[in-house]
Amino acid sequence: MKTLNLTLPTMRRNSKEKTPEDLSSSSAAACEAMSEEEQPRRKSSSGSGEEKRRQKIKLPSRLKITSFIKRHRTKSSPTDSLPEVPVVLDFNQNLEQNLLAEASQQLLAREEQLFSSESADEQGSRSEEEEDQLQKDYEILVLRLWMAIHDSFNAKNQDTLKSAVTVILQEEERDRCWEEVAADSRPVWRPRKCRQTHDMLLEKVVEKRIQEANEEESGADNLSTSLKKDICRMGKRIQKDLLRVVRDVQGCYTPEFDVCNLYTQLYHKAFSMKLQEISRTNIEVEDCVYILSWINNYYPNDVLQQKELESHIKTEELGPLLPPEDYKSLEDQYLLHKEAEVRTWFSTALKKEEEQWQSNKRPELFDGYYISNLALDIIHLVDGAKKEVKSILCNEEKSQRILLQLTSFLASYKKSVAEFIKGKHKKDCDIPVTLKASLVSIKQFREYIEKCENLPDDVKADCLSITADLRDLCHTHILSPIQKELKEHYRKLWVPVWFSDSHDIIGDLIKALEDQVQQFSDIKPACKEELLNQLHVEVMAKYTKRMLKRKLKLKDKDEQEKAADFLCRDSNRINTLFIEMGSKEEWLSDVLPKMSEVLRVQDAGALQLEIVTLARDYSDINERQVHALLQLKTNLTSADVRNIKSSLHENRTSVSSEPVRPFFCYVTVKKTLM
Repeated sequence: MKTLNLTLPTMRRNSKEKTPEDLSSSSAAACEAMSEEEQPRRKSSSGSGEEKRRQKIKLPSRLKITSFIKRHRTKSSPTDSLPEVPVVLDFNQNLEQNLLAEASQQLLAREEQLFSSESADEQGSRSEEEEDQLQKDYEILVLRLWMAIHDSFNAKNQDTLKSAVTVILQEEERDRCWEEVAADSRPVWRPRKCRQTHDMLLEKVVEKRIQEANEEESGADNLSTSLKKDICRMGKRIQKDLLRVVRDVQGCYTPEFDVCNLYTQLYHKAFSMKLQEISRTNIEVEDCVYILSWINNYYPNDVLQQKELESHIKTEELGPLLPPEDYKSLEDQYLLHKEAEVRTWFSTALKKEEEQWQSNKRPELFDGYYISNLALDIIHLVDGAKKEVKSILCNEEKSQRILLQLTSFLASYKKSVAEFIKGKHKKDCDIPVTLKASLVSIKQFREYIEKCENLPDDVKADCLSITADLRDLCHTHILSPIQKELKEHYRKLWVPVWFSDSHDIIGDLIKALEDQVQQFSDIKPACKEELLNQLHVEVMAKYTKRMLKRKLKLKDKDEQEKAADFLCRDSNRINTLFIEMGSKEEWLSDVLPKMSEVLRVQDAGALQLEIVTLARDYSDINERQVHALLQLKTNLTSADVRNIKSSLHENRTSVSSEPVRPFFCYVTVKKTLM
């Protein structure tokens, strides 16, 4: 048989390392110190010659050694006292005292002796009885070993656990030694694979502790469902156990076990299996939310990120608690529920707003301005829902799904406002006042949507379009009575009376405007500014439309230059008024002066250039409007008009394509003028 070189790991006892040979030497020294009365009995039983040299020294029992030490101390003086002889325990005694490492060393020594080549030469063959007994003793040791591992969380078991870990290291070392020997020449119990069995046993221990958490852990009684309580107690068990591993169990292991990460992975796996089992059943929404909260918040933050664990575990190696398909199922269930809940909130808020419209009560006044709280309520609901979704799912992108519900809400809001304006509600409702208050909410909605960075472009465009329509609905209804009052003043423009300058037609128009704008005093300044802007555009458009009706014919250069001067004067007075009242549409000050240049210029070529320039600056001007403008100059021939229009058509593609503010789209010209 091949010689097997088996080196036994040393063990630390009483701050000194002793090998089995050291223990035998110590025992031999104790025998030599025995009394002369005992020595003859020892010699008589030894035999003689070569047989004596082969006879192994039998270690005296613990009782004999202890008696010998006591007698020796009695006879000797204190100054001549001998050092204490360590007590050597047998295999069973070591087991009784949970000295598993020492018991393991004894079995390893017996194994080495039984399977060494020298032993085989001396004995001829291994005794089956000795081999069977050694195997039985190994089984007893392993049983005690696994009992110690199973009891790892017992604070009184720490010394035994340390000893058990040493046994595992010794057994692993012996397994590696036997790897060099043919399989049919090894003991039947080799390799023992204690490390592998240890890890499997820990997995069972962890699974059992997770199962028992519901009965042993407290602090979840206030939760509303049994499923929540189960999950909470499992989480608490993991949290406490990982701390105990770091504080107590870790010290019983050597670094190579990486026991903190081992336990973390096992608890993660056990918790994951439980959550998978739960998530695949038909669970209620509130339980679904609780599971998602544990997956994304409580477990990673409150359990794994404890300060004491930071330097001991590698959370990045754990992986997700649920497979993607299981997680997505929970996520979709929650998001669909939340979206439906948000839509219900929106519907309730809008219904409450409609009831306010139908009542005899006026909207709330704040700092002298009518306001509506609808937008603030809706935005508060949206932000709260977004915050909840982000907190539960830890996903900013998913939280933006709540914003998608705004499109349908704004469409419903627009429909309600339109029906309210049409008079489908009580006749005693003060519609203008209600719309003044609604302008506040509409503006708040628009500003909120404009600031939403993660809202898809198409959704944002739809929402902004609806808010623009809502604003225009309110503006149109508020401004319609004003335009009705101004109609008589518009009719006096660009007629002989206006051209004769015998009466201050524009002065009357401006006075009427000033009177009408007084009713805007109870509109919030930001909303009032937008309303003034709209009125400013409408007045300028009405003036231009009146001019293009061709009620006044300009026969020659003098009349055309005079009309151009009047046009510039009127433009200046109207625009100055609006800017003083708060309009920001200063660009309108250039519209009429640029049109006046068309009236002033007499050269056909220069006139072509002026028309092209006008089309460049206001790209929404159409051919019908250009024709009406040219028709004011009655001294133009038909050929001149055709050439100018042809030049405009040719140069349309070369004019600036930069976006400009629309103006001529508000100016309607009858087809008959063509």
